[in-house]
Amino acid sequence: MRSVRHRQLQPLLAALLAILTCWITLTSCGTDTPAPATSATPTPAWARGMDTITPPQLPRQARRTLELIDKGGPFPYEKDGSTFGNYERRLPQQARGYYREYTVRTAHLRHRGPRRIITGKGGERYYTGDHYKTFKAVLQP
Repeated sequence: MRSVRHRQLQPLLAALLAILTCWITLTSCGTDTPAPATSATPTPAWARGMDTITPPQLPRQARRTLELIDKGGPFPYEKDGSTFGNYERRLPQQARGYYREYTVRTAHLRHRGPRRIITGKGGERYYTGDHYKTFKAVLQP
C-alpha cells in the first residue's frame, strides 16, 4: 500500500518542484517576462548586425534605469554615468569617453550585479545582462 501511494505522489512532487524552481529563478533575478519581439521598430544603422530589444522587452529595472538616464538622475550608484571603456570591443569602436555606463539593479544583490545600460553620445543605447559579454541594441519606438 505504501509503495502505491509513493508512486502516485512522485509525479505531483516533481511537478511542484519544477514550478517552484521556475518561480525562484524568475523572482531571484528580478526579471519580468519579456514582451514578444516586434518588427515595427526600424533598425538604425548603429544597431545593424546586433541583437535588438525594445524598452518594453527589457526587465523592469532596466526600464527604470532608462527613465533615470532620460531625467539626468539622480542615480543610485556612484559609478553611474562613468566612462565605459569598451575594452571587450563588443560595441562599435569610438573615441574614449564616447560611451557611458549605468547600473541596472538586480534584486537580492548587495553589489552592482552584471546588468548595465550603455549609452553613446549619438543617442545609442545598449543593454547587457551578463556584464559586457553580450549586448543588445535598445531600439526606441
